[in-house]
Amino acid sequence: MKYTKIPRTNIKVSKICLGTMTFGEQNTKAEAHEQLNYALSQGVNFIDTAEMYSVPGRQETQGDTERFIGAWMKDQKREDLVLATKITGPSAGLSYIRENMDFSDASIDEALNNNLKRLQTDYVDVYQLHWPERKTNFFGKLNYKHDFEDKWQDNFNRIVAKLDSLVKEGKIRHYGISNETPWGLMRHLEESKKNNFSQVKTIQNPYSLLNRTFDVGLSEISIREEVGLLAYSPLAFGVLSGKYLQGDLPKKSRLKLFPVFSRYNSEQARFLTQKYADLAQKHNLSLTEMSLAFVTQQPFVTANIIGATTLEQLKQNIETVNIVLSDEILQEIDQIQLLQPNPAP
Repeated sequence: MKYTKIPRTNIKVSKICLGTMTFGEQNTKAEAHEQLNYALSQGVNFIDTAEMYSVPGRQETQGDTERFIGAWMKDQKREDLVLATKITGPSAGLSYIRENMDFSDASIDEALNNNLKRLQTDYVDVYQLHWPERKTNFFGKLNYKHDFEDKWQDNFNRIVAKLDSLVKEGKIRHYGISNETPWGLMRHLEESKKNNFSQVKTIQNPYSLLNRTFDVGLSEISIREEVGLLAYSPLAFGVLSGKYLQGDLPKKSRLKLFPVFSRYNSEQARFLTQKYADLAQKHNLSLTEMSLAFVTQQPFVTANIIGATTLEQLKQNIETVNIVLSDEILQEIDQIQLLQPNPAP
């Protein structure tokens, strides 16, 4: 395993982070524990989860992912693990989680206390805001289109102050954001610098061969301000494994089980995926290997969040940490991207 540190901290994390959103929906508790044990045996010490998991979000399974991890955590050395979780952002479809789906002080306290209870721990290493309160471009929206009817008012100061207080209390060690824009990240940084609050350390956004929107504005901020990317969906919901290239939907695949997840399955995305598959074959790599290696070696990536529904998939994904793509392959990847930039934002 290869390791790095969460920016501006001494916390060592594996470059491969185990994503867990399938625990409780596509994976049973026993399968979840099998994955956790295997990942740990391979040197993975970084685990990412969330209040709303498993995915897709349902009232019947909400919190099961954290419960599965908590049941496993009680038999582990807590200090050997780096645990990241999240508070759910506003969403009418997820209103069963909490009465107030906002980032008020009371909501953050309620969510975090429930996170800690389910995870059977007394602190979280990285606590993340799952998505912004305001209406902006995330979850498949490429361009920003302002909604003049949005009643949201700038409350970054209060939120950062609250997260800073939780750091001081010891309930969280650091905080991060997720599905954020360059403007949102800079507002977090502005408030922390201006008021000497704890600074945002990570940003968890999608990043893959089919979605490189992070490169446009966030990458420079990430490097210059030392905010590490926790890259999610590096295989674009399995599309970049190549298993959908023939037009088939394998029986237990995510796109077969949950057709609503069409974000990475557009005609443009399939076109680009075939180009990348051809390139990988040319260099004696699988599409999965090339796709994951590309993400892992980006200079702004702190950890590549991989997820799997089978142990065999998990093994293959973890092994890609040892693959380093040559400058020649990276240049060819950039040339392919020019054909259809960011087809799956």
